Amino acid sequence: MAKKTALLAAPPFPIQQALKRLGADLRTARLRRNLTITDVAAKIGTGPRAVMDAEKGKASAASAVYVALLWAYGLLDQLAEVADPARDREGKALASVDQRQRARSSDDLDNDF
Repeated sequence: MAKKTALLAAPPFPIQQALKRLGADLRTARLRRNLTITDVAAKIGTGPRAVMDAEKGKASAASAVYVALLWAYGLLDQLAEVADPARDREGKALASVDQRQRARSSDDLDNDF
């Protein structure tokens, strides 16, 4: 059996909470569609344990299972908003600062050939 990383063994609290919330939301989506865990597992091509682990928000559940569940419930389009560069205010601010630092003064250039 593979050794668990620190992230999988004991993820930081905000990550645990986000995974639990995502798992609960996926469970709600499944129940609203009147699907069993077995139905969904068959649809996404995995076993029931993988679906149960994702619905519990386990860090050890593969990200592909979470994404496949979104697809199975017709919610995959919402994933496009995750880490969207257009919505990353901090990243855009850092990129803006970085671009200004790349400009060089003419004093640094040497035309001695």
